[in-house]
Amino acid sequence: MGFCINCGQQHQDGIRFCRFCGNQQPGDQLLMRLRQEAEQIHYMRLQMQAAQQAAQQQYAANNQYQQQPPRW
Repeated sequence: MGFCINCGQQHQDGIRFCRFCGNQQPGDQLLMRLRQEAEQIHYMRLQMQAAQQAAQQQYAANNQYQQQPPRW
């Protein structure tokens, strides 16, 4: 099932025109390419989040020693 790119109504895959608003829908090749790009963006976003979490953990570990008062 897909959604109209104009009005958002749900429709079956493979239709050329929305039955609610009449707007032309993208073809299967374009939809496949957009899905692949969306998957790549999702994968890159997950990688960036993992790297950010690792950096935050490293920062917290480094600052743990700096926040303790000196032992004199």
